[in-house]
Amino acid sequence: MARIHSETCPLPPVNESECVMNKIFYGKDVLSIRDLSLPEVQLILETAAKLKKNPKGISQLLQDKIIAHCFFEPSTRTRLSFETATLRLGGRVIGFSSEENLSVKKGETLYDTIRVVSDYADLIVIRHPKEGAARLAADASSKPVINAGDGANQHPTQALLDLFTIQECQQRLDGLSIALVGDLKYSRTIRSFAQICMLFDIRLFLVANDALALPETICDELKKAGVRFSFHHSLEEVIPKIDILYMTRIQQERFSEAEYQSIKKQYILIPELFSSAKPNLKILHPLPRVNEIDIAVDKLPYAHYFEQAANAVYVRQALLTLILNAGQ
Repeated sequence: MARIHSETCPLPPVNESECVMNKIFYGKDVLSIRDLSLPEVQLILETAAKLKKNPKGISQLLQDKIIAHCFFEPSTRTRLSFETATLRLGGRVIGFSSEENLSVKKGETLYDTIRVVSDYADLIVIRHPKEGAARLAADASSKPVINAGDGANQHPTQALLDLFTIQECQQRLDGLSIALVGDLKYSRTIRSFAQICMLFDIRLFLVANDALALPETICDELKKAGVRFSFHHSLEEVIPKIDILYMTRIQQERFSEAEYQSIKKQYILIPELFSSAKPNLKILHPLPRVNEIDIAVDKLPYAHYFEQAANAVYVRQALLTLILNAGQ
């Protein structure tokens, strides 16, 4: 791939070892959590923290850079946070938020669409309903590609912002106990988050009914990585033990109406559930929520999902900065 190198490290002051890491990250596709090493994840978190702490003076980091936002399915937070991140860094945005007015309606392949778009932009952010679409896009593109969600497969930037939020509110990552609740089978955010937990000493409590349990392939990965985890049907039994409760919605689009109606009310967070919660407990949710978190929970000190959504900008700024700027 042809890349245009920056003359400086993206976030001064920065030491020599950080510049070496920047060079390694420069021009990298971000398609799956599996593609990221622990040092790369740590660099993303550190860069996001610097950007959040010092939001001024960053408007030149993507100067003259064009980011293509190719969203083939609906998105609110992911699309708008990527746009905000791009604009605040001084970049420009092209792209689309649905496939309604695209040439795919005429039969154009995803490969051809991305191959053309990569000639118009310096980086492509793609969301697509089909699993594996992001990797196909990376094969087609002459520029770096970031996966913003491909079907039920991966959502790596969501996992990174989740991790950033947890580190920020708990002041650590190792030694935490985290409950994953709800749709663990079809949620791409859960799949990516479970995989990023493999890089740390994190204990997982998997709370779901049997029909929505974490896929066996992911469980096997957790075992091989030495991650401790257990299966549960009850929220009440795990809440006193955990530092983070990661809630997910039941994805109605994955079920028949009858199936959805039978499971949609199985796990709903209400204030009364948290009488035995640890003081440091925080509730996360990738959003959108439907009915799984009662709005009364928003007023509890444990609610942290809106802060989580706000952190998306800083993590996505960090990724754009690292991918498009080389170290010295």
